[in-house]
Amino acid sequence: MTASSLVTELASRGQHCFTMAEAVAALGSSVVATRAALRRLKDKGVVATPYRGFHVIVPPEYRRLGCLPGDQFVPELMKHLGQPYYVALLSAARYYGAAHQQPQVFYVMVAKNRPSITCGAVRVQFVARRNVAEMSVARFNTPRGYVTVSSPEATAFDLVGYHKHTGGLDNVATVLAELTDSLSSGDLFETAKLSPAAWAQRLGYLLERVGARRKAVSLARYVERMATEATPLLPGRTIVGARCDPRWKLHVNVEVESEV
Repeated sequence: MTASSLVTELASRGQHCFTMAEAVAALGSSVVATRAALRRLKDKGVVATPYRGFHVIVPPEYRRLGCLPGDQFVPELMKHLGQPYYVALLSAARYYGAAHQQPQVFYVMVAKNRPSITCGAVRVQFVARRNVAEMSVARFNTPRGYVTVSSPEATAFDLVGYHKHTGGLDNVATVLAELTDSLSSGDLFETAKLSPAAWAQRLGYLLERVGARRKAVSLARYVERMATEATPLLPGRTIVGARCDPRWKLHVNVEVESEV
């Protein structure tokens, strides 16, 4: 079997990802010879390598992209690595109709920091959350299987907690405004238990700012019970002269405006 015929056979079976070890076994050749054969297919745009020893088959419709889209290979990559994950932040928000902000990268939450991936025109950025395996998630179908995505409530908390990855609090407020219809007040309360109290304080305030006060009722109860001190709305910025919001125990040290 040649490398080209192997790729054709795998694709015919609906398998679009494979490892170097699998290729060596199927071709019955050495690692060096297999690597050379795959390199020739990479030069033709038939195969891409987003991670060392892990390859994806690139169908004709994605040749200009130079790789499969992130949601079509990341699930298999994380399975290969044996690590929990979920699609996160702006990338996750799009699954719930919050598409105002088009992410330039595909965000993936993992337990520990990992280097980002560049595969053709596709960029995957990993963000670390220690308790990633405990967060509520949903599954969405893709042309290559399914992908795990943070729930609307986990997405909302992550947007606030990792606001530097989302273009700042103005962008967070914009996305939250589009996400509110998907949020459950009760699920927000449960998700708050898995995040710092300060995130609940900031999220509740921002939800009120975008007109979703009813969705924030449970968070207000959580903050009243769990938040022991006031926190700045924008971490790292001085609170001198900032007004205090007693409901959320926040020093409002920045004005936030949603584009929606």
